[in-house]
Amino acid sequence: MAEVLATMVVGPLLSMVKEKASSYLLDQYKVMEGMEEQHKLLKRKLPAVLDVIADAEEQAAKHREGAKAWLEEVRTVAYKANDVLDEFKYEALRRKAKAEGHYKALGMDVIKLFPSHNRFVFRYKMANRLCMILQEIDVLIAEMNAFRFKFKPQPQMLMQWRQTDACIPTVSVDIASKSRAQETKDLVDRLLAGASSKDLMVLPIVGMGGLGKTTLAQLVYNDTEIQKHFDLRLWVCVSEDFDVDSLANRIVKENGCQASGSSSALDNLQKAVSGKRYLLVLDDVWNRDEPSKWERLKSYLQHGGSGSSVC
Repeated sequence: MAEVLATMVVGPLLSMVKEKASSYLLDQYKVMEGMEEQHKLLKRKLPAVLDVIADAEEQAAKHREGAKAWLEEVRTVAYKANDVLDEFKYEALRRKAKAEGHYKALGMDVIKLFPSHNRFVFRYKMANRLCMILQEIDVLIAEMNAFRFKFKPQPQMLMQWRQTDACIPTVSVDIASKSRAQETKDLVDRLLAGASSKDLMVLPIVGMGGLGKTTLAQLVYNDTEIQKHFDLRLWVCVSEDFDVDSLANRIVKENGCQASGSSSALDNLQKAVSGKRYLLVLDDVWNRDEPSKWERLKSYLQHGGSGSSVC
């Protein structure tokens, strides 16, 4: 039964890959220059496979081993395609940031979500990977025709990626963990390395919208080593405009910490973290123009145990 359920994520996964292949960023910033024909083929072939996924899943549910094996291979190829398209997207966003003057403004004391690159090396490497994926998709199409899978509409599914929550949906967790594995490890290692530091570590994750800052934070927050390392983990979405007192109140309430009605929100926050090694993720922070607010909040957060960190 577990194997059958595992195949049910193939449709949403492939739909996600199809959407990424059609991203306007890929064309606008010419990151697939020299690969235009392969890009067109990819956008044509992905829907062809997606059209028969529902029928293949029904066949797999009836214990047709060939259908199950085919779906597993579709999932494997979809992961590879997702990784490749993520790299194209990151390169497009890097070029956009550079064109708008944001790239040089990033400091060295933050986690930066831009891949190191050389344009010629990037193009050569990505062209080879894209060609290999297209070859694998050709095999899948030949096999689906041999199996005589038929077109069936995909069932409607809610696939909202909640970027203001600590949890990654089950449908998306495998994709995210595979595509951000190295960045997750780097950030986890930095947090663990600060275990003996008595100073509050503030480690911003910066980058333009769409680079996956929230996804990376989610992966780190839910990492097994992080869960063992920190006595307390806190997550809150900050949003564009915020008030320090209301933010402190939300940090306490949304994470199930005890609060005293006779104390201020900031005092309750200080009590919640006092003496504990904690990790606080402040997600979706856009407004950096009022440092006094952050300094005020930070003064109440500095009462945690050694190795406490804010991302």
